[in-house]
Amino acid sequence: MSDTDKKSAEFIPVAIAILTISDRRTMENDDSGDLLVKEIESFGHLLEDRKLCKDDRYQIRSILSDWIVNDSVQAIITTGGTGITGHDGTPEAVEPLLDKIIDGFGEMFRSLSYQNIKTSTLQSRALAGVANGTFIFCLPGSPGACKDGWDFLIKEQLDSRTKPCNLVELMPRLKE
Repeated sequence: MSDTDKKSAEFIPVAIAILTISDRRTMENDDSGDLLVKEIESFGHLLEDRKLCKDDRYQIRSILSDWIVNDSVQAIITTGGTGITGHDGTPEAVEPLLDKIIDGFGEMFRSLSYQNIKTSTLQSRALAGVANGTFIFCLPGSPGACKDGWDFLIKEQLDSRTKPCNLVELMPRLKE
């Protein structure tokens, strides 16, 4: 789709919640969360909520569950906890909540990330899925990974003008 076609198509803002998962970050030094908030708002989406929690699967599930049942949250982006150390538990916390996994997200994220960090991308367990009609995207905790995930994957799929298809056009049908 050309830029002219995109400008003539209707943009539908999405209400997004951001969760930073970290044992070390605070709101004052959450560079990845700050970056995601700036990106979603500058693109025209709505920041519905933002939280930070420790890398504890039950705290993560509690926050995500509250957002998943909240009809005003249409998408969630998490940052952090997708690595392979003992403290990284985001995938284990999120996967049981998902109704469907979007397998291509993690595959594409690692493929795109390879361009910047080469084989270190194999340490990423980025993932995405749908829970109760809410899209959930789990990104690594570095600002660079969040920027890549937003710029190369999430931004286009949460843009109702992206053709031939996008995730926004599927939202009305997710609970069928």
